[in-house]
Amino acid sequence: MPIPEPAPDRLARQMAFALEADKLKGVIRRTRLPHAQRLENSAEHTWHIVLMAVLLAEHVDTADLDLGRVLKMLLVHDLVEIDAGDTFGYDTAGHADKRDREVRAAERLFGMLPDEQAAEFRALWEEFEAVATREARFALAMDRLQAVMLNAASAGGSWREHRVTYDRVVARNRVIEDASPVLWQFALRLIDDALKQGHLPAAPKA
Repeated sequence: MPIPEPAPDRLARQMAFALEADKLKGVIRRTRLPHAQRLENSAEHTWHIVLMAVLLAEHVDTADLDLGRVLKMLLVHDLVEIDAGDTFGYDTAGHADKRDREVRAAERLFGMLPDEQAAEFRALWEEFEAVATREARFALAMDRLQAVMLNAASAGGSWREHRVTYDRVVARNRVIEDASPVLWQFALRLIDDALKQGHLPAAPKA
């Protein structure tokens, strides 16, 4: 049975969105690459956490996890950074208006798509932001675990560069435990080792 021809406007909108999404390659994050003397970009980050989700799904307690939905969520969730920029996880001031900036970006970017795809992408993005489903919790865990791994592998990376202390790293990344205690214990070992090696500043004394 032949595949029906898509409406010209539909295909044009999809391709325009695909080209716009390519801009994610130019969004620079604060995370340093352990094997290259540069910072990671958001497209590389997205690829990496999608790969990690496929690799590590076996460590999630919930047997009926919808991995396909997780992968879609991870592919979509950082696209808003094309307009909003990347907000460093430990930048308190930057987080004050992060939601407003990203909502505006979501409206423009996903609005480029045909209506039902725009609604699907927006729903996936909102699900990730709300962290209310098992899929969103696992997706967020991959997002956080990847940054922990890269910072630990680059002698403290952005932690040391921005004087982020041990207690703040633990507090931010404890959400990994909500998806998988096993993965959280692994992440915590990386964080503890970074502290012991002097790559992560200790918490300030009271």
